[in-house]
Amino acid sequence: MLGMWLTWALCLLFMATATLAAKAADAPAADYQGTYAGEAGSTLEIVAGPVVFAVIDEAKYTLTRVAADRFVARSGDEVAFTRDASGAVTGYRLRGKAFARLSAVVSKASADLAWPRPALALNNPTGAYRYAAPTDLADGITTGDAGSSGLNRAVLERVVQGVLDGTWPDVHSVLVHHRGRLILEEYFYGYSAPHVHQMRSATKSVVGALAGIAAARPGGAQTSSPVLTRLPYDTYANPDPRKAQITLEHLLSMRTGLACNDYDAQSPGNESKLYEAPDWVKATLDLPMRGSPGQEAFYCSGAVAAVGHITELAVGSSLPDFAQEALFGPLGMQRRDWRWNYELSHKNREYSQIHLRPRDLLKFGLLYAQLGQWRGKQIIPAAWVQASLSAQSKIGGTDYGYFWWRPRMNVETDSGTQRVDFHAVQGNGGQKVYLLAQHELVVVFTGGDYNSGASPPNKIMATLILPAVLAAAQAATSPSR
Repeated sequence: MLGMWLTWALCLLFMATATLAAKAADAPAADYQGTYAGEAGSTLEIVAGPVVFAVIDEAKYTLTRVAADRFVARSGDEVAFTRDASGAVTGYRLRGKAFARLSAVVSKASADLAWPRPALALNNPTGAYRYAAPTDLADGITTGDAGSSGLNRAVLERVVQGVLDGTWPDVHSVLVHHRGRLILEEYFYGYSAPHVHQMRSATKSVVGALAGIAAARPGGAQTSSPVLTRLPYDTYANPDPRKAQITLEHLLSMRTGLACNDYDAQSPGNESKLYEAPDWVKATLDLPMRGSPGQEAFYCSGAVAAVGHITELAVGSSLPDFAQEALFGPLGMQRRDWRWNYELSHKNREYSQIHLRPRDLLKFGLLYAQLGQWRGKQIIPAAWVQASLSAQSKIGGTDYGYFWWRPRMNVETDSGTQRVDFHAVQGNGGQKVYLLAQHELVVVFTGGDYNSGASPPNKIMATLILPAVLAAAQAATSPSR
């Protein structure tokens, strides 16, 4: 009799487990939505939209379902959700650790990241986008209609419509400034003009600008200045006489000779290892040498930390304070208009990135387009701007200046394929400034396409904006018929 009851109990347990597994396998995405515990006392949110995604520090990371309650992140990590006996999700497991679900509630800002515009979330599209000229905010940026710049409105409508229909995913803003006027300014996924946006590695270009301003002041570090003499450390690990040869220019052009390569996970100076150090600058200069300074270039975030700290020491103030006084203030920005947690240590989980409004990022691009001038005032020395935009090194096959990129694109036009060279500020997720001075064009994007490598802004530029700009330039120079 006991054996029969045990058999029945096991059958019932098996049936309950099978039912629960089946439920999990086809569980609606809404099951997972909520706020959860994260690493080191942090929290994260899981949002159910067209896809399931996690939001960590305002950034969206897509999760792909691979089995019942199991998802894979773009990083390759598996996220396994757990349930209680009733089938309710109670938390998740990641890298062998368990994290609890704290509530079924997510913030509006995170929920907004599911859809380009709110009407789409309600399954009630408002119809095709129709172009509208940007609003003049009296902030130093002149606005105008697309027709006044020679650009085709229909092309700009296709750019925006592509964001709305998902052709260009996770683009948060697009601003097009052509021939002296801002002719397109649109925001998506809950963002708006007053909203500051994380800049990721676009921060590097801001640090480079501040170094250039400081270089023109008494006591400022020059590009030929040896780095070790500008820093307060008495000794360094991995002593090597070549370290004394590293100059500010080597840092700015990523030709330090140090074993520091963010593109190589095994590099001793990879950013993921650097950011765990209590002093990023010291950790960078403690690295072993892999070559002589001034030779091969490797993308090294530690070099940016060193330039920032050298600049702070030269001007006698924190980099954010100096930024407001010497760069942002002259551009008409107030301290409340931007955010920068600038601490070069493992305590900084934002990794020292700056947060800017897209219009202010546009001002930064225009400042370089105008060789460092803003409204008749020289903010960055013209020679520094020219050097920053010149090819100082080559990283991964792309020319690189002083924390500015010099990429190129092949653009299909009516007359065939045309190679277009330009300058760019770039940050993970789609933080972009495209500068084409020869066409009086500055285009800004912000975005949340983190770690995908897809780069929707690059595709928008190559397939829509640049062909239209080239056509407008040809029309402007063609003889009238």
